[in-house]
Formats: sequence, C-alpha cells, structure tokens
Amino acid sequence: MRVFEMEHRVGYAETDAMAVVHHSNYLRWFEMGRVDLLRKIGYPYSDLEKMGIWIPVISADCQYKVPAVFDDVVVVRTWVEKMKGVSIFMGYEVIKKETGEVCVTGTTGHAITDPDLKPLRLKREFPEMYAKFAELAEVE
Repeated sequence: MRVFEMEHRVGYAETDAMAVVHHSNYLRWFEMGRVDLLRKIGYPYSDLEKMGIWIPVISADCQYKVPAVFDDVVVVRTWVEKMKGVSIFMGYEVIKKETGEVCVTGTTGHAITDPDLKPLRLKREFPEMYAKFAELAEVE
C-alpha cells in the first residue's frame, strides 16, 4: 500500500468555541487528501471531469481519536484501500505532525461513473488508469 501525505495547518475558522477542530472538517481534509493523491498519480480531478469520469462519494466513516486544535499542523495520509467493480475505496489517517498522535482514521467509498452517474468500468474503458489504481490497491 502506497501512502500519500499532505500537510495542513488548522485554521481558526475550522474550530469551534473551544479551539477544537469541528468534526465536519475531517471529511473536508479527507477530500483534500484524495484530490492530492489523484494529482500526484497523474490524474488531477479536473482532468478526470474533462474525461467524463466522476467519483462521487457513496460512503464515509470517521473514528475520532484525539482532537486537533487551532494552529496544529496535521498530516493527512491517504491511500487506495481497494477497488471493486465500479467502486474505489480510500483510507485516511490524520495525525499531528509535531507529536505523531492520530487524530482521526477513516474511509470513503466512491462509485466510478460518467457525468450522468452511470457506472464506468475503468478496466475496460480506461485501462491505463485502471492499472495505475490497481498497483496502489487491492483489487476484488
């Protein structure tokens, strides 16, 4: 499994009255990590859309461990967990850069569709892209 990392400094607007990161921001950070992963493997999301490929979220899960707070630098770790038919599943971990403490772990599931939300089989329709994802993931 290849893990991709990106850093993010927690902004004041991402926190609640106690300066603790609001839980909804972790899902935003998952998305930032996912977009960063796609860019790093040569498939920026904007290019996927131009190719007629969408990857809408079909499931999301978070386990909260330790809160991140205003001005922490966190590392968002993202990886491809598995591919299954017309779906791809991503894994995430958000850690505090300074201490290594795990703040959150989670997963998201995504359908692979065209703009009309009709399923696309990457293996058949975009074999080069499928091969790239397959080398990063378990394929079922």
